[in-house]
Amino acid sequence: MAGDESIFLRAQDRSFLGLTEDEQKEWNGPFYFIQAADPQLGLMKAWRIGDCDSGGDEWAEEVQLTKQAVQAINKLEPKPRFLVLCGDLVHAMPGNSFREDQVKDLKAELRGINPDIPLVFVSGNHDLGNAPTPDTIEQFCRDWGDDYFSFWIGGVLCLVLNSQFFFDSSGCPELATAHDVWLENQLQRAIQTPCQHVLIFQHIPLFLQTPEEEDDYFNLQRGIRERLIQRFKQAGIKAVFSGHYHRNAGGLHDGLDMVVSSAIGCQLGDDTHGVRVVVVTEDGITHRYHSLDQLSKRGMDEDLRKLLA
Repeated sequence: MAGDESIFLRAQDRSFLGLTEDEQKEWNGPFYFIQAADPQLGLMKAWRIGDCDSGGDEWAEEVQLTKQAVQAINKLEPKPRFLVLCGDLVHAMPGNSFREDQVKDLKAELRGINPDIPLVFVSGNHDLGNAPTPDTIEQFCRDWGDDYFSFWIGGVLCLVLNSQFFFDSSGCPELATAHDVWLENQLQRAIQTPCQHVLIFQHIPLFLQTPEEEDDYFNLQRGIRERLIQRFKQAGIKAVFSGHYHRNAGGLHDGLDMVVSSAIGCQLGDDTHGVRVVVVTEDGITHRYHSLDQLSKRGMDEDLRKLLA
Protein backbone atom coordinates (compact mmCIF):
# COMPACT_ATOMS: atom_id res chain seq x y z
CA MET A 1 0.00 0.00 0.00
CA ALA A 2 2.89 2.35 0.65
CA GLY A 3 3.64 2.55 -3.06
CA ASP A 4 0.05 3.60 -3.80
CA GLU A 5 -0.25 6.26 -1.15
CA SER A 6 1.36 9.18 -2.93
CA ILE A 7 -0.64 8.56 -6.10
CA PHE A 8 -3.97 7.14 -5.01
CA LEU A 9 -4.69 8.38 -1.50
CA ARG A 10 -4.42 12.13 -1.87
CA ALA A 11 -8.07 12.94 -1.02
CA GLN A 12 -8.04 12.92 2.77
CA ASP A 13 -9.86 14.87 5.49
CA ARG A 14 -12.33 16.05 2.82
CA SER A 15 -9.64 17.91 0.91
CA PHE A 16 -7.01 17.16 -1.71
CA LEU A 17 -3.27 17.46 -1.26
CA GLY A 18 -1.92 20.37 -3.28
CA LEU A 19 -5.35 21.58 -4.40
CA THR A 20 -6.54 23.62 -1.44
CA GLU A 21 -8.09 27.07 -1.26
CA ASP A 22 -4.89 28.58 0.10
CA GLU A 23 -2.91 27.20 -2.83
CA GLN A 24 -5.41 27.47 -5.69
CA LYS A 25 -7.98 30.18 -4.89
CA GLU A 26 -6.70 32.68 -7.46
CA TRP A 27 -7.89 32.74 -11.06
CA ASN A 28 -4.85 32.49 -13.30
CA GLY A 29 -6.46 32.23 -16.71
CA PRO A 30 -8.05 29.50 -18.82
CA PHE A 31 -7.20 25.84 -18.30
CA TYR A 32 -8.62 22.44 -19.12
CA PHE A 33 -9.08 19.10 -17.46
CA ILE A 34 -10.08 15.60 -18.52
CA GLN A 35 -13.28 14.00 -17.26
CA ALA A 36 -13.57 10.24 -17.67
CA ALA A 37 -15.91 7.62 -16.27
CA ASP A 38 -16.54 3.92 -15.89
CA PRO A 39 -13.34 2.09 -16.76
CA GLN A 40 -15.26 -0.64 -14.89
CA LEU A 41 -12.81 -3.49 -15.33
CA GLY A 42 -14.76 -6.70 -15.92
CA LEU A 43 -17.99 -5.39 -17.46
CA MET A 44 -17.30 -5.81 -21.18
CA LYS A 45 -17.26 -9.61 -21.29
CA ALA A 46 -19.94 -9.82 -18.59
CA TRP A 47 -22.24 -7.60 -20.67
CA ARG A 48 -21.64 -9.61 -23.85
CA ILE A 49 -22.51 -12.92 -22.21
CA GLY A 50 -25.37 -11.49 -20.16
CA ASP A 51 -23.89 -12.24 -16.75
CA CYS A 52 -23.33 -8.84 -15.17
CA ASP A 53 -23.98 -10.00 -11.61
CA SER A 54 -20.99 -12.35 -11.35
CA GLY A 55 -18.41 -9.56 -11.08
CA GLY A 56 -16.66 -10.14 -14.40
CA ASP A 57 -13.99 -12.82 -14.67
CA GLU A 58 -11.99 -11.18 -17.50
CA TRP A 59 -10.91 -7.57 -17.94
CA ALA A 60 -8.00 -7.49 -20.38
CA GLU A 61 -10.03 -5.29 -22.76
CA GLU A 62 -10.62 -2.64 -20.13
CA VAL A 63 -6.98 -2.75 -19.06
CA GLN A 64 -5.92 -2.03 -22.64
CA LEU A 65 -8.44 0.81 -22.99
CA THR A 66 -7.24 2.37 -19.74
CA LYS A 67 -3.66 2.08 -20.94
CA GLN A 68 -4.64 3.80 -24.20
CA ALA A 69 -6.37 6.60 -22.28
CA VAL A 70 -3.35 7.14 -20.03
CA GLN A 71 -0.94 7.22 -22.96
CA ALA A 72 -3.14 9.66 -24.90
CA ILE A 73 -3.57 12.00 -21.93
CA ASN A 74 0.17 11.97 -21.24
CA LYS A 75 0.85 13.18 -24.79
CA LEU A 76 -1.45 16.21 -24.54
CA GLU A 77 0.31 19.57 -24.57
CA PRO A 78 -0.34 21.67 -22.63
CA LYS A 79 -1.07 19.15 -19.89
CA PRO A 80 -4.54 18.97 -18.35
CA ARG A 81 -4.74 20.43 -14.85
CA PHE A 82 -6.23 17.18 -13.55
CA LEU A 83 -7.94 13.94 -14.56
CA VAL A 84 -11.19 13.02 -12.81
CA LEU A 85 -12.63 9.50 -12.98
CA CYS A 86 -16.36 9.68 -12.26
CA GLY A 87 -16.94 6.32 -10.66
CA ASP A 88 -17.31 2.60 -11.34
CA LEU A 89 -13.59 2.10 -11.39
CA VAL A 90 -14.08 -1.67 -11.38
CA HIS A 91 -17.08 -3.91 -12.05
CA ALA A 92 -16.88 -6.38 -9.16
CA MET A 93 -19.01 -5.20 -6.26
CA PRO A 94 -17.60 -5.08 -2.71
CA GLY A 95 -17.06 -8.61 -1.42
CA ASN A 96 -16.78 -10.15 -4.88
CA SER A 97 -13.83 -12.48 -5.40
CA PHE A 98 -12.65 -10.64 -8.55
CA ARG A 99 -12.58 -7.21 -6.97
CA GLU A 100 -9.11 -7.18 -5.45
CA ASP A 101 -7.40 -8.17 -8.69
CA GLN A 102 -9.46 -5.67 -10.71
CA VAL A 103 -8.45 -2.87 -8.35
CA LYS A 104 -4.83 -3.98 -8.50
CA ASP A 105 -4.77 -4.03 -12.30
CA LEU A 106 -6.50 -0.65 -12.63
CA LYS A 107 -4.00 0.92 -10.24
CA ALA A 108 -1.16 -0.57 -12.26
CA GLU A 109 -2.37 1.22 -15.39
CA LEU A 110 -3.21 4.51 -13.69
CA ARG A 111 0.23 4.55 -12.15
CA GLY A 112 1.47 5.39 -15.64
CA ILE A 113 -0.19 8.81 -15.69
CA ASN A 114 2.16 11.78 -15.67
CA PRO A 115 2.68 12.58 -11.97
CA ASP A 116 2.10 16.28 -12.75
CA ILE A 117 -1.55 15.44 -13.58
CA PRO A 118 -3.49 14.91 -10.33
CA LEU A 119 -5.91 11.97 -10.30
CA VAL A 120 -9.30 12.67 -8.75
CA PHE A 121 -11.46 9.63 -7.92
CA VAL A 122 -15.25 9.69 -7.62
CA SER A 123 -17.09 6.77 -6.02
CA GLY A 124 -19.69 4.86 -8.05
CA ASN A 125 -22.27 2.19 -7.30
CA HIS A 126 -19.93 -0.66 -8.23
CA ASP A 127 -17.24 0.85 -6.03
CA LEU A 128 -19.49 1.10 -2.96
CA GLY A 129 -22.41 -1.24 -3.69
CA ASN A 130 -25.88 -0.10 -4.73
CA ALA A 131 -26.75 0.27 -1.05
CA PRO A 132 -23.41 1.18 0.55
CA THR A 133 -22.49 0.32 4.13
CA PRO A 134 -19.85 1.76 6.46
CA ASP A 135 -17.63 -1.20 5.55
CA THR A 136 -17.88 -0.74 1.78
CA ILE A 137 -17.24 2.99 2.09
CA GLU A 138 -14.23 2.36 4.31
CA GLN A 139 -12.86 -0.08 1.73
CA PHE A 140 -13.20 2.50 -1.05
CA CYS A 141 -11.44 5.08 1.08
CA ARG A 142 -8.57 2.68 1.69
CA ASP A 143 -8.24 1.95 -2.01
CA TRP A 144 -8.83 5.37 -3.56
CA GLY A 145 -9.18 8.12 -0.95
CA ASP A 146 -12.18 9.95 0.52
CA ASP A 147 -15.60 9.19 -0.95
CA TYR A 148 -16.46 12.91 -0.93
CA PHE A 149 -14.35 16.05 -0.67
CA SER A 150 -13.69 19.45 -2.17
CA PHE A 151 -10.71 20.89 -3.98
CA TRP A 152 -9.68 24.11 -5.70
CA ILE A 153 -7.99 24.49 -9.06
CA GLY A 154 -7.08 27.87 -10.56
CA GLY A 155 -9.81 29.80 -8.76
CA VAL A 156 -12.47 27.14 -9.37
CA LEU A 157 -14.13 25.29 -6.49
CA CYS A 158 -14.85 21.60 -7.21
CA LEU A 159 -17.09 19.36 -5.10
CA VAL A 160 -16.78 15.58 -5.36
CA LEU A 161 -19.97 13.93 -4.09
CA ASN A 162 -20.96 10.39 -3.12
CA SER A 163 -24.11 9.98 -5.20
CA GLN A 164 -24.93 6.59 -3.66
CA PHE A 165 -26.14 8.49 -0.61
CA PHE A 166 -28.78 10.04 -2.91
CA PHE A 167 -29.65 6.65 -4.42
CA ASP A 168 -29.94 4.39 -1.35
CA SER A 169 -28.53 5.32 2.03
CA SER A 170 -30.52 2.71 4.00
CA GLY A 171 -27.33 0.87 4.99
CA CYS A 172 -25.53 3.97 6.28
CA PRO A 173 -28.02 6.68 7.31
CA GLU A 174 -25.64 8.44 9.68
CA LEU A 175 -22.93 8.69 7.02
CA ALA A 176 -25.50 10.02 4.54
CA THR A 177 -26.57 12.69 7.02
CA ALA A 178 -22.95 13.72 7.55
CA HIS A 179 -22.51 13.94 3.77
CA ASP A 180 -25.56 16.18 3.45
CA VAL A 181 -24.41 18.49 6.26
CA TRP A 182 -20.99 18.73 4.60
CA LEU A 183 -22.60 19.41 1.20
CA GLU A 184 -24.76 22.21 2.59
CA ASN A 185 -21.70 23.77 4.19
CA GLN A 186 -19.86 23.57 0.88
CA LEU A 187 -22.76 25.13 -1.04
CA GLN A 188 -22.91 27.98 1.45
CA ARG A 189 -19.16 28.35 1.08
CA ALA A 190 -19.63 28.58 -2.68
CA ILE A 191 -22.11 31.43 -2.18
CA GLN A 192 -19.93 33.34 0.26
CA THR A 193 -16.42 32.73 -1.10
CA PRO A 194 -15.20 34.51 -4.23
CA CYS A 195 -14.48 31.91 -6.93
CA GLN A 196 -14.58 31.90 -10.69
CA HIS A 197 -16.83 28.84 -11.07
CA VAL A 198 -18.21 25.99 -8.98
CA LEU A 199 -18.29 22.46 -10.45
CA ILE A 200 -19.65 19.17 -9.13
CA PHE A 201 -18.47 15.65 -9.87
CA GLN A 202 -20.62 12.62 -9.03
CA HIS A 203 -21.29 9.20 -10.50
CA ILE A 204 -25.07 9.07 -11.00
CA PRO A 205 -26.53 11.86 -13.17
CA LEU A 206 -29.25 14.12 -11.84
CA PHE A 207 -31.02 13.52 -15.15
CA LEU A 208 -30.23 12.12 -18.59
CA GLN A 209 -32.12 14.56 -20.81
CA THR A 210 -34.41 16.84 -18.77
CA PRO A 211 -35.23 17.31 -15.06
CA GLU A 212 -38.82 16.28 -15.80
CA GLU A 213 -37.96 12.79 -17.07
CA GLU A 214 -39.19 9.64 -15.37
CA ASP A 215 -37.16 7.83 -12.73
CA ASP A 216 -34.69 5.33 -14.16
CA TYR A 217 -31.80 3.15 -13.01
CA PHE A 218 -29.47 5.67 -14.64
CA ASN A 219 -30.76 8.86 -13.00
CA LEU A 220 -31.64 10.02 -9.50
CA GLN A 221 -35.19 9.74 -8.17
CA ARG A 222 -37.20 12.77 -9.20
CA GLY A 223 -37.86 14.23 -5.76
CA ILE A 224 -34.20 14.03 -4.79
CA ARG A 225 -33.19 15.33 -8.21
CA GLU A 226 -35.41 18.40 -7.95
CA ARG A 227 -34.15 19.28 -4.48
CA LEU A 228 -30.53 18.95 -5.54
CA ILE A 229 -31.05 21.04 -8.67
CA GLN A 230 -32.60 23.80 -6.59
CA ARG A 231 -29.75 23.73 -4.08
CA PHE A 232 -27.12 23.65 -6.82
CA LYS A 233 -28.67 26.56 -8.70
CA GLN A 234 -28.88 28.68 -5.55
CA ALA A 235 -25.17 28.08 -4.99
CA GLY A 236 -24.28 29.10 -8.53
CA ILE A 237 -23.13 25.66 -9.71
CA LYS A 238 -22.18 25.88 -13.39
CA ALA A 239 -21.98 22.18 -14.26
CA VAL A 240 -22.43 18.69 -12.83
CA PHE A 241 -20.24 16.00 -14.39
CA SER A 242 -21.19 12.33 -14.14
CA GLY A 243 -20.88 8.91 -15.73
CA HIS A 244 -22.90 5.74 -14.95
CA TYR A 245 -24.93 5.77 -18.20
CA HIS A 246 -22.19 4.37 -20.48
CA ARG A 247 -23.49 6.75 -23.15
CA ASN A 248 -23.21 10.49 -23.68
CA ALA A 249 -26.24 12.44 -22.55
CA GLY A 250 -27.28 15.39 -20.43
CA GLY A 251 -28.50 18.88 -21.12
CA LEU A 252 -28.62 22.50 -20.02
CA HIS A 253 -31.36 23.43 -17.56
CA ASP A 254 -31.79 27.04 -16.49
CA GLY A 255 -28.05 27.65 -16.49
CA LEU A 256 -27.06 24.29 -14.96
CA ASP A 257 -25.20 21.99 -17.36
CA MET A 258 -25.79 18.30 -16.58
CA VAL A 259 -22.91 16.54 -18.33
CA VAL A 260 -23.20 12.76 -18.73
CA SER A 261 -20.05 11.21 -20.22
CA SER A 262 -19.76 7.78 -21.75
CA ALA A 263 -17.26 5.21 -20.56
CA ILE A 264 -13.62 4.43 -21.04
CA GLY A 265 -14.82 0.84 -20.81
CA CYS A 266 -18.04 -0.88 -21.85
CA GLN A 267 -20.36 1.04 -24.16
CA LEU A 268 -24.11 0.48 -23.79
CA GLY A 269 -25.01 2.68 -26.76
CA ASP A 270 -23.45 3.94 -29.97
CA ASP A 271 -20.66 6.05 -28.48
CA THR A 272 -17.02 5.07 -28.60
CA HIS A 273 -14.58 4.50 -25.75
CA GLY A 274 -13.44 7.96 -24.76
CA VAL A 275 -13.09 10.85 -22.36
CA ARG A 276 -14.29 14.45 -22.18
CA VAL A 277 -12.05 17.48 -22.58
CA VAL A 278 -13.39 20.34 -20.44
CA VAL A 279 -12.12 23.87 -21.01
CA VAL A 280 -12.57 26.41 -18.22
CA THR A 281 -12.45 30.07 -19.24
CA GLU A 282 -13.19 33.22 -17.29
CA ASP A 283 -16.72 33.33 -18.68
CA GLY A 284 -17.78 29.70 -18.74
CA ILE A 285 -17.28 25.98 -19.22
CA THR A 286 -17.12 24.27 -22.61
CA HIS A 287 -16.57 20.59 -23.23
CA ARG A 288 -16.40 17.96 -25.93
CA TYR A 289 -16.27 14.19 -25.81
CA HIS A 290 -13.37 12.60 -27.70
CA SER A 291 -12.83 8.98 -28.59
CA LEU A 292 -9.56 7.56 -27.34
CA ASP A 293 -8.39 7.38 -30.95
CA GLN A 294 -9.19 11.08 -31.47
CA LEU A 295 -7.42 12.01 -28.27
CA SER A 296 -4.30 10.20 -29.45
CA LYS A 297 -3.97 12.36 -32.57
CA ARG A 298 -1.46 15.17 -32.53
CA GLY A 299 -4.08 17.54 -33.93
CA MET A 300 -5.64 17.79 -30.49
CA ASP A 301 -2.71 19.88 -29.33
CA GLU A 302 -3.46 22.75 -31.72
CA ASP A 303 -7.18 22.57 -30.93
CA LEU A 304 -6.42 22.96 -27.25
CA ARG A 305 -4.15 25.92 -27.81
CA LYS A 306 -6.93 27.71 -29.70
CA LEU A 307 -9.44 27.00 -26.93
CA LEU A 308 -7.07 28.22 -24.25
CA ALA A 309 -5.87 31.32 -26.13
